[in-house]
Amino acid sequence: MTGPETTPFERLLDRWERIAALEDARLLLNWDQQVTMPPGGGPARAQQFAAIESAKQSLKAGSTTAELLGAVDTDSLDDAQRAVLREIRREYERDAQVPDALVRELSETKSDAYSAWIEAKEADSFETFAPALRDHVRLQRDRAECIDPTADPYTVLLADGAPYIDAERIDAIFDRLLDELVPLIESIRNADRDLPADTFALDVDESTQMELCEAVLDHLGYDWERGRLDTAPHPFDGLTQYDARITTRFDTDDPTAGLLSAIHEFGHATYNLGLPDDQYGSPLGRARGHAVHESQSRFWENHVARTDAFWEQMLPLLREHVPALEDVSSREASEAVNRVETANPIRVSADELSYHLHIVVRHRTERRLLAGDLRVSEVPAFWNDTFESLLGVRPATDADGCLQDVHWTTSFGMFPNYTLGSVLAAQLAAAMERDLGPIDRLVREGAYDRIHEWLTDRVHRHGQRYETDELIERATGEPLTADYFVEYAREKYADLYRL
Repeated sequence: MTGPETTPFERLLDRWERIAALEDARLLLNWDQQVTMPPGGGPARAQQFAAIESAKQSLKAGSTTAELLGAVDTDSLDDAQRAVLREIRREYERDAQVPDALVRELSETKSDAYSAWIEAKEADSFETFAPALRDHVRLQRDRAECIDPTADPYTVLLADGAPYIDAERIDAIFDRLLDELVPLIESIRNADRDLPADTFALDVDESTQMELCEAVLDHLGYDWERGRLDTAPHPFDGLTQYDARITTRFDTDDPTAGLLSAIHEFGHATYNLGLPDDQYGSPLGRARGHAVHESQSRFWENHVARTDAFWEQMLPLLREHVPALEDVSSREASEAVNRVETANPIRVSADELSYHLHIVVRHRTERRLLAGDLRVSEVPAFWNDTFESLLGVRPATDADGCLQDVHWTTSFGMFPNYTLGSVLAAQLAAAMERDLGPIDRLVREGAYDRIHEWLTDRVHRHGQRYETDELIERATGEPLTADYFVEYAREKYADLYRL
């Protein structure tokens, strides 16, 4: 939609829709790299990523965009169009000062870093990944300085995934959770009661687990016309409201690990699928940042899939695929997936409480790396020391320690969003229960359509129409607060462990 008869706003939106199409192509290439690309494809993929990022940067940060932003008649716009303009201006102001050469180098480095990470993780060799990590840290510092040379680099990068939530509020939430969770976890360690550890200690092949995950996702309402499930070294989701594919990974000794991971990613997919089709390419058809996205996955993983009601409903389905579960009760299953186990070094399979201590380890490591207070060579020792101080155990290998997550091949400042998402998920769950009644009852009745509709109405359909605070307040009736998560955690685990 270009030409002399169109307005500056229309030409600006057309430009942004082309940027969005390029970004979605990049996401598709990223999915392919992690799921189906042969190991030798890395060098070409790095150049492909760089070409896409360069084309995006040319459209986004060029003088034409600045001219169009200046020419838009804001008085002629309605509220939705003003929201679009606000989001375009925000992205422009963050990215316009980043030179194209840095964009290309950063893109190529990320792609190369992914290949290095795969090799390093398989070989349990941090030294293999260290050069790529060193380059990535340097380039992300450079990018942060271009965006805001007066700010702390880590603070600048936090705003990539949590727009409109400042670093001070994030720190305050982390402090509150540490104050609450550390003593709660200690009480659980000292409790007279323990929960079963080996309920799902079963040898289940990956093809059976895939069939099980597909059956459960089908029951939860996954739209297979716009989605698919695959495996990847690190589970992730993508892409759009038209193509909301997800991945998981399997543990042949515990079928619940891959199932809960698939449900987590399904939560992300529901957000993508709930975005309005007619706004594809516009900020109104894009998610409101990673923190809000994570609230959807944590909602489905924790407030649905870790409930007694879920296991009451799903165990018959699970037994069809895993007959060895015949003698397992729904309460035993529910207790097993809620067991607090701080000795587990892996974040994505961590229990609901100690999970956030995993996030603190990453948060502290990244902050020191970006500030220049921690050398890349010092990361494994710092990670292990911090992990041991918070969780009481020391990772036995770097593959189970600082190499376990893929994120340092793509970004920094992302990990706090997992905790922010959990906090918001509890707040959304409380608001949903005020409107619809207990989530346990909805799950027991299989009323997943009502859950989908509520989340779509309150969160998904708005895209980026509202800033983060306003979206949360409209959805729940109050600003983002850790109160609901703290109350939920106290009540749930006091009951489970009879504290």
